[in-house]
Amino acid sequence: MAGLSFDGFVSAADLMPAFLPGSRILFQGDSITDGNRGRSADPNHILGHGYVFIISAFYGALYPERNLEFMNRGVSGNTVNDLAKRWQKDTVALKPDILSILIGINDTSANIPVETFEKNYDKLLAETVAALPKVCLVLGEPFTLPSGKVKKNFGTWKADVKKRAAVVEKLAAKYKVPIVHYQHAFDEACKRAPAEYWIWDGIHPTYSGHKIMADEWVRTVRQFCR
Repeated sequence: MAGLSFDGFVSAADLMPAFLPGSRILFQGDSITDGNRGRSADPNHILGHGYVFIISAFYGALYPERNLEFMNRGVSGNTVNDLAKRWQKDTVALKPDILSILIGINDTSANIPVETFEKNYDKLLAETVAALPKVCLVLGEPFTLPSGKVKKNFGTWKADVKKRAAVVEKLAAKYKVPIVHYQHAFDEACKRAPAEYWIWDGIHPTYSGHKIMADEWVRTVRQFCR
């Protein structure tokens, strides 16, 4: 299976041309990105304990000479509207070269209309492109699996998440930016182990699930961000 390598050898598949010397890579979103990150400068916890940490640890060690800076500003519970309220401070002011956004699952939880979700997200992306014209945007689709608290009413839950994923797909096409298909990655992973192995409550990945996310993010960025 393609993905990050941990055997001590670096193959051509591990190389990341998008990570130019001095690049600032910022991950934005909700609790999935937050990963219980620390709010201090403590390097042990500053990136959280999820896919952001996995990606940053691997490529930080692989390319020390590039002086890459990985940043996590995910905040648990955030919707798109919540992102907008803190966007200037937590995104624009940081001047990232690569900006990865994963949002939407809390919009489902809060029953925010899909049309409102799309309008708010579109506005946020338009403002981002205007403020950071050279930024490489990467959009992550929201995802779910039938486990934990969402399992009982999973049909309804899944249908709403799917609508929001379609919005993200539409916006990625509009702004001509890559989209990370996390749902497909998790659906494929479920052929190898049950849903609960990858996402324990239908929303938050396990450590194994975060590795699935890291692999899919890397595959997408390597292919589309140059």
